[in-house]
Amino acid sequence: MASDPARDDLAALREHVATLTEQVATLTDRIDDLESECARKDERIADLESQLDECESRTTETERAAEAALRKADANKDRVRELQARELEKGAHLRTETVDPHEVAVAGDRLEKLTKDDGETYYRVPDSSDPLDRSDDVALAHGDLLPIQQLARMDADMRRSTANSLPTRLAAKLWQARTDPAVGDDPWTEGCKSVDEYVTASDLKHWIRRQEEGISETYAKKLVSRTIDAALDLSKHRLAVRKRTQRTNGLEYTERRLILPADAAIPGETTTSTVTRPTDSSGTPPDSGGTPPDSNETTLDSRESPRVTADGSDPGDS
Repeated sequence: MASDPARDDLAALREHVATLTEQVATLTDRIDDLESECARKDERIADLESQLDECESRTTETERAAEAALRKADANKDRVRELQARELEKGAHLRTETVDPHEVAVAGDRLEKLTKDDGETYYRVPDSSDPLDRSDDVALAHGDLLPIQQLARMDADMRRSTANSLPTRLAAKLWQARTDPAVGDDPWTEGCKSVDEYVTASDLKHWIRRQEEGISETYAKKLVSRTIDAALDLSKHRLAVRKRTQRTNGLEYTERRLILPADAAIPGETTTSTVTRPTDSSGTPPDSGGTPPDSNETTLDSRESPRVTADGSDPGDS
C-alpha cells in the first residue's frame, strides 16, 4: 500500500493534469474562433480586392472619358477663339465674361473694353462699331473721344501731368464746365438756331481769372486767345469762332465768340445741347440776346487761328 505522501503527490498530479486539460480545451476553442475570424477576414479581403479591381477598371474608363472630353473641349475652345477673333475683326462687340483677351488673336493684338447703356462691358477691336446695330447705345471708349473730351474727363492732377500747357488745361476745363453741371462755374451761354452754345472772349477772360488764382488781368487777356486756339485744336475744329458786332452806349465794337455749332459732330452728344441752362423770368436764356445771328455776325473759318485783343475784342475796336 502506498504511503500517505505518495497518495498526496498523485492526487496533486491528477489535479494539475485536469487543469492543463481544461486549459488546452479552452485554447483549442480560442484557436477555432480565431481561425473562423481569419477565414471571414480572408473572405472580406477577397471581396475588397474584387471591389478595388472594379474601381480601378472604372477609374481607367473615367480617365479615358475625361481625356476625351478635355480633347474635345480644347478643340471647341480653339474653334470658339477662332470664331471670336473673326467676329471681333468684323466689328462685333462681345461680352467680356465670354472672351479671354490673352487667348484671342486679332489684328494688332489689342482689344478695347467699353460699356454700353445696358450696363454690360464688352470687348471690341479699337474704333469698330457693332455691325448688328443693336439698340443699346455705347458709352464711348476713351479712343472714340475728341482730345478735348479726353482731357476733360481727367482729374486736375492727371490733366496737369498730361498737358504741360496752361491754355490746353484751360481749354479742357472750359469744355468740362460746359458738359458737367457739377463744375459750377460755367461761362457758356445757350445760343439759338445754328449756334448751340457760345462763350464770349470777355466772359472767357473773367472765367480764366476765376480758375487761376493770382493771374493778372493782363496775362488773362493774353490767355484768352491761346485758350481759344487750344480749344479749336483739341476739338478738331468742331468748335468755331465768330465775330459779332454790337453797340453799347452808342459805341460799336466787335467781339469774338467761341461757339459750338448746332450741327457739330461731337462723339457721345446729340446735335442739341445736353446741358440745361437757367432762364430769366421771361423764359429767355441769359445773354442769349433772344435773337438769331444776323448780318452783323461774321463767321470765321473754324480752322483759322483767331487772335483776340487784350480785352477780348478785335484790334482797333473801341
